[in-house]
Amino acid sequence: MYGKSIGLSLGLGFLLLLITYAIIIGSVDVRSYFFPLLQSPPGAASLRAKADSPPLRVYMYDLPRRFHVGMLHRHSTDESPVTAGNFPPWPRNTGLKKQHSVEYWMMASLVYDGGGGSGGREAVRVLDPESADVFFVPFFSSLSFNTHGHNMTDPETEIDRKLQIDLMEFLRQSKYWQRSGGRDHVIPMTHPNAFRFLREQVNASILIVADFGRFSKTMSNLNKDVVAPYVHVVESFLDDDTVDPYGLRPLLLFFRGRTVRKDEGIVRAKLAKILAGYDDVHYERSIATVESIKMSTQGMRSSKFCLHPAGDTPSSCRLFDAIVSHCVPVIVSDQIELPYEDEIDYSQFSIFFSVEEALTPGYMVAQLRLFPKERWIEMWKQLRTISHHYEFHYPPQKEDAVDMLWREIKHKLPRVKLAVHRNRRLKIPDWWGQRR
Repeated sequence: MYGKSIGLSLGLGFLLLLITYAIIIGSVDVRSYFFPLLQSPPGAASLRAKADSPPLRVYMYDLPRRFHVGMLHRHSTDESPVTAGNFPPWPRNTGLKKQHSVEYWMMASLVYDGGGGSGGREAVRVLDPESADVFFVPFFSSLSFNTHGHNMTDPETEIDRKLQIDLMEFLRQSKYWQRSGGRDHVIPMTHPNAFRFLREQVNASILIVADFGRFSKTMSNLNKDVVAPYVHVVESFLDDDTVDPYGLRPLLLFFRGRTVRKDEGIVRAKLAKILAGYDDVHYERSIATVESIKMSTQGMRSSKFCLHPAGDTPSSCRLFDAIVSHCVPVIVSDQIELPYEDEIDYSQFSIFFSVEEALTPGYMVAQLRLFPKERWIEMWKQLRTISHHYEFHYPPQKEDAVDMLWREIKHKLPRVKLAVHRNRRLKIPDWWGQRR
């Protein structure tokens, strides 16, 4: 009996010693071993880590107004530094210029001084470049193209070219550009012709693009660049709360816009012929005016499905107009890339047809007519849930479009750091891209 007591005491003592040692060196999760019911469910730790991850630290270059907000008021002589107090609002009735204004909203999110942090927005502005994760270049390249010359041969485009030359001279003098070769620099260029004169000189940077239609594979790709949504031009459907959304949308399919486009966009003219003659399909040729945008707003809100064929490039603003109208997008574009696709599954609220399928007479309309009402309502509910990710605000809001873009940029950082570190030690041109 005495021997058993000694053995029991020695066993307990050894167990306590083992537990103490394990706690000290951190090799055993004692709580999970002895109290498995106290463990968090699978995935909870990673979700907490994501929610608690520090914000992206962004240093914004202090460029003269002519590179950014000076284009909004071209006759203004104001050269004072841009602050939250004097940051100009985006002008009303700017038509299609608005759809490529992501650059403006990204700058606005950094100018705003209302705070941020791990519990707030995804990015915070830092004034010390040494503490920055990335460097934002506030050049409104899309607005510059739209402002300085109305077409590619207009002599006024020389202003756009000169801005690009001056910007590159400025960046080359920055030790932070030199240090990384521009790899940790963020440059928006969502218009397909933005930065067109010197585009190849920023091909290492993180580019904010609408799609890759006008970019070569050697310059822009999903590994380093971020796909942004267009800024929608129709009004958001804020009071779309009804018990019968399906019944209140009498049209089956809606499209209103230009039908003569280049490249993959030639599908629009072909669809005009295929979709003619259906009573519940509205396919109309139109140009963007204040009145036509109002008519498109009403049309999308009256339709179950909204058609999104490719434009001059694989994407167009129409997809995001449909999303904020809670009209299920029907996407006909074989080469489209979509924003935030590592977080958002577009198949949950969109329907996809290949160009070949869409151009098969009767096929697309037949498929949409057979689409179950219950499934459509699920998609409509999903659109209402995710549409705030496609809204651009000032002051910025958590998980709005720009906040989501900063998060996407944060996801690129590991690759950026890898590229920067490799570049610092390579003594010859990068052999990896040249291997057979």
